[in-house]
Amino acid sequence: MSVHKTIEISAESSKGWSEAAENVVKEASRTVKDIKSIWVKDQSATVKDGEIKSYRMNCKVTFEVKS
Repeated sequence: MSVHKTIEISAESSKGWSEAAENVVKEASRTVKDIKSIWVKDQSATVKDGEIKSYRMNCKVTFEVKS
């Protein structure tokens, strides 16, 4: 039997949603091993002068806990 844990991570990108998701995984991977999935919980963007300046997302990251 395996045990999984879920944490919440926020990240952003100036290029788009896809890169923001990749940044979530990169940030989590700095301290967490065996990431199995991410679930996009929330998305938002900052706007300036009528243009999107940054794409933000909050994700739940699931990883396997080794005993």
